[in-house]
Amino acid sequence: MNSDVNWFFTKTTKWQEEYLELRMLALDCGLTEKLKWGCPCYSMDKSNVVLIHGFKDYCALLFMQGALMKDDKGFLVQQTVNVQSPRQLRFKNVEEILKGKSIIKSYIEEAIKIDTAGLKVQLKNTAEYRIPEEFQTALNDMPELKNSFYSLTPGRQRGYLLCFSSAKQVKTREARIEKYLQHILGGKGLDD
Repeated sequence: MNSDVNWFFTKTTKWQEEYLELRMLALDCGLTEKLKWGCPCYSMDKSNVVLIHGFKDYCALLFMQGALMKDDKGFLVQQTVNVQSPRQLRFKNVEEILKGKSIIKSYIEEAIKIDTAGLKVQLKNTAEYRIPEEFQTALNDMPELKNSFYSLTPGRQRGYLLCFSSAKQVKTREARIEKYLQHILGGKGLDD
């Protein structure tokens, strides 16, 4: 146990009991505990394997290379269509965890094997993401926007493309593009 992470398990939350059980399962598998992104993260050597996090309706183990895991029972969940690699194992109460300890542990052990083997999900290349027509028009009309956009890191480019293309209406896509024009020109990402 890492004392720097204890605060996460001692704070009063809806999932406190569940978090403690998941912590013990991860530690029983020989993983190293640290704090990443404000959540307990369990790693092998320097590679993140699984993370504990919670939401309104469930808490979960998030497997970093979950897309590579065998999931014959269909327990793993892809959070959204845009999440490429991680997969969640979700829980709604501590009884589910207690009842499924051996299954949960087998998922963690498989994640460790995948990590130890150095396997990684082949991520979709940024060039494979669809550029909404409205944004392509803006890129064509403004060479400085085009230069700025393609100077951004691939992750920032994907963030904008996902943001723009997720809007269903043309008007909303145009409004989003307008809203983030100066960010892109300034070399910033969505959340900068």
